Parts: sequence; structure tokens; C-alpha cells
Amino acid sequence: MKIAQLKADGRFWLTLDGRNFLGRGRIELLQRIRETGSISKAAKAMKMSYKAAWDAVDAMNGAWQSPLVESGPSGSRLTEDAERLIAAFLKAEARHAAFMAKLATDL
Repeated sequence: MKIAQLKADGRFWLTLDGRNFLGRGRIELLQRIRETGSISKAAKAMKMSYKAAWDAVDAMNGAWQSPLVESGPSGSRLTEDAERLIAAFLKAEARHAAFMAKLATDL
């Protein structure tokens, strides 16, 4: 007889006005844009289409009170708001992971 193992699982998202706003994928996209200075290069590094990356950036820019990514002739860059959101997300995600690990040991 196989014994089933119960496990707690959960993904972490920040929501804005009740809608998913920032998750691991969008944070990685922002970080790659920071590294490459390009939405296209960031998308390629993540093996996603340019359209999917652009749609994600457009959604984030539209949902937040000011743009998180600014694009111009010399490429794309993150705004200060984007940098603050990345830091806040990473801190909260680490706390979430610690909580989930503790929950797993308590089951």
C-alpha cells in the first residue's frame, strides 16, 4: 500500500485592485529588461514571444499609477517605481517561501 504524502503548495502574487499584478514571471521580465535594456532581448532570454513580453509590460504600465518600463530610441529602462516594486516583491516572496516551508513541516 502506497502512503500518500500531504503537502502544502502555493504560488505568490501581488494583486492590485483584486487582479494579479506581479508574479515571479513578471518580476523576471522586469529584471531581464534591466539587464538587457531591451524588451525584445528580455523576451528572447526568457524564451517568450516579444508580443507576450510587450503585453505584460503594457499591462503593468497601465495598472500602476506611473510607467514601470520606459521605452525610447536607445532601448528600455526600469523606473524607480519598478525598482521599488521588485525589491518589495522579492522580500515578500522570501517571507512567503519561509511561511510555506514552516507550514510543510507542521503538516
